[in-house]
Amino acid sequence: MKRVTENPIFRLTFSAAIVAGIVLVYFRWIHVNPTTVGFSFLLAVLLFSAAWGLRYAIFTAVLATVVYNYFFLPPLYRFTIADPQNWVALIAFLITAVLASQLSERAHRSAMHANQRRREVERLYAFSQQLWLSENVFELLNLIPKHIVESFLLSGAALFVEGKQEVYYFDEASRSLFPVDKLNAISDRGEPELQRESRICYMPLRMGMRSVGAFGLSGCDLSRESLEAIGSLVAISIERTNTVEKLTRSEANRETDRLRSMLLDSVTHEFRTPLTAIKASAETLLSDAELDKPQRNDLLLVINQEGDRLNRLIGEAAEVSQLDSGGLQPDIEPHQIREAIDAALSTCQPTLGGHAVELSIPQQLPAVPMDVARITEVISQLLMNAAKYSPVGTPIHITVDLRNSEVVTSIADHGPGIDELEQQMIFEKFYRGRDQRTLIQGTGMGLAIAKAIVELHNGKIGVTSQVGKGSVFHFSLPVI
Repeated sequence: MKRVTENPIFRLTFSAAIVAGIVLVYFRWIHVNPTTVGFSFLLAVLLFSAAWGLRYAIFTAVLATVVYNYFFLPPLYRFTIADPQNWVALIAFLITAVLASQLSERAHRSAMHANQRRREVERLYAFSQQLWLSENVFELLNLIPKHIVESFLLSGAALFVEGKQEVYYFDEASRSLFPVDKLNAISDRGEPELQRESRICYMPLRMGMRSVGAFGLSGCDLSRESLEAIGSLVAISIERTNTVEKLTRSEANRETDRLRSMLLDSVTHEFRTPLTAIKASAETLLSDAELDKPQRNDLLLVINQEGDRLNRLIGEAAEVSQLDSGGLQPDIEPHQIREAIDAALSTCQPTLGGHAVELSIPQQLPAVPMDVARITEVISQLLMNAAKYSPVGTPIHITVDLRNSEVVTSIADHGPGIDELEQQMIFEKFYRGRDQRTLIQGTGMGLAIAKAIVELHNGKIGVTSQVGKGSVFHFSLPVI
């Protein structure tokens, strides 16, 4: 129906039918003076002007003038006018009809232009919102042509940025429409080129007075103001993303330097104690002091244990570095969590001292995708912490549960507990409890490593603690 009403022949025919209807009504049935008829014709002209534009309004005005003269101005049924006053009235009617039609057409065009600008402003706003979503320059440059096409309902787009090695296209058709040389020339000149007949638009990307690139659009009916706004938005977003990326890299470098310094300080401090013990034992063995066999064995045992401690410290430092760089790739296969628990108990047996370990593990548990060696490391770390911070002789409890398609492993101790504030920081690198850092040796890397390993398995780790009552460290791993 809409397509029929937009047909010019239909509109002209309808206009003629309306004029004929007015003539029929006033000539056959309702007899009124010529002034009333003239106003009726004028109203029809104004309505057609408002609805369809000047062309149809002028056609209606001319046709109405002819029939007005023929049917309503004496002498009737002739295209002549005897009374000069009727001539004045007829000419005034025609002029009024044409002028009113022009004014109506101008108002109609202004309304259409205002609506078009409003839609463009809305699309510019939506486009600007899309530009702020990306923090990566490479990703942003590849997405800009797609965002422009989708936001402004275009058929193709291309983006050229000074200093980049390639042009970014919306699709392969855009590649043939916008040659690199043309985009480069637009960027160098800093002036737009609008080919309205072919609906191809070229616009430079401006940062103030400086051109930093250019873009081309196909199927483009946008105003020059909108095109300039698009160019400015794109240039600003690229500059912003470049700046954010530089700041991010700078901040990452500063954080890396800070962590490296903290790691060096922590490891250096922890190295001194075992090195001192090894050095003292070795010097005693090398001296002329007469030692019986048990004494020599004690010194050799010190050297062996402190050497193991040094080896563990070096391993932790290397593992922290791997985790920070993303170089640690777990070998994940389906396993029972009991395998990792048994391996951890075997590894930690010498360090558990007088702590009995109580197990509560259901018989039928589903397999868990995991790297057994890494999860063993997590459990070992939690066991050694429980042994270090608990009074001698108190038991350590290991409990395993199946909750919401996750296997949850909990290790409970009877230590001093952790206050609520420290519970939020306990898994940070190099953080150690305020009340224990001077009493118990450690680097503060163990729990951070455990957290990183669990998260590599798409799991979660946490702690529940009450000061003076003990702590429960728990981690969950999703089942197959």
